[in-house]
Amino acid sequence: MNSQLIIPSALRTIELEAQSVSGLAAFIDDSFVAAVENIAAAKGRVVISGIGKSAVVAQKIVATLNSTGTPSLFMHAADAIHGDLGMIQQNDVVIIISKSGDSPEIKVLVSLIKNFGNTIIGMVGNTQSYLAQQSHIVLNTTVQQEACPNNLAPTTSTTAQMVMGDALAVCLMEMKGFNSEDFAKFHPGGMLGKKLYLRVSDLASQNEKPAVLPEAGLKEVIVEMTKKRLGTAVVVNNKNNVLGIITDGDLRRMLESTNDFGNLTATNIMSKNPKSIAADALATEALDALRSHNISQLVVIENEVYAGIIHLHDLIREGII
Repeated sequence: MNSQLIIPSALRTIELEAQSVSGLAAFIDDSFVAAVENIAAAKGRVVISGIGKSAVVAQKIVATLNSTGTPSLFMHAADAIHGDLGMIQQNDVVIIISKSGDSPEIKVLVSLIKNFGNTIIGMVGNTQSYLAQQSHIVLNTTVQQEACPNNLAPTTSTTAQMVMGDALAVCLMEMKGFNSEDFAKFHPGGMLGKKLYLRVSDLASQNEKPAVLPEAGLKEVIVEMTKKRLGTAVVVNNKNNVLGIITDGDLRRMLESTNDFGNLTATNIMSKNPKSIAADALATEALDALRSHNISQLVVIENEVYAGIIHLHDLIREGII
């Protein structure tokens, strides 16, 4: 290929892929509604099968459904007729994905599953095919042409299948009221999981809790700040209620404003009403607060008493930033 043709070829591919997706809007009809309702009402799982590139799409849809609250399994169409049919249970709904709908393996698989009595949803690009004719519900993913210059390699067709699967998953999520807390249960690992479940208390509990009483002298304040290694000390009363905070900046401002250090106490140095956050708040909420106030740490409050400090470095260490 001439290098000057690379960009036009890529743009043509993207345009054809986009058309395959927008074309699906015409196929979101009563059959689609029936598919969503059947899956939502099923007492079993969703078993999704296909062969070739459609099998790869099936695996992706299974992963999406599982992570959004719809238990699903992948079954390769070729392996199904060599023993994997045993994974299909009585109450399962079966989705079979195929562009042509007439592959030999698909024909055999459909007839076998029909004998089991399971509901078959055919996701197919040919509504006159064997799969379409034998399925209880048909999801039409017909495309005008593949992006492949020979109109052979599955490209736009697999994109359409993928998007149709996403549409199913999102509709099922909304029907079930699947929310961010539910999502976090299935995504405990990685940055996504941390953003959804990591709490301020999880991070603050790993830090020291620098604290002084209001009457603490300057030396005691500095020792506490140095010992706890957070560059700050929270001023609390006997009930552990927060009265103020002393930071490195507060110390510098105090040194600039006075030469008499002998009688200074924490009350004279502290800044009142420090920015704080609840212990059960999400770590991402702490990040938002730090950014909005342009500060590096927050006082953590639990049951109206001082519970610790959360620092910007804690969020960096956990990868929240």
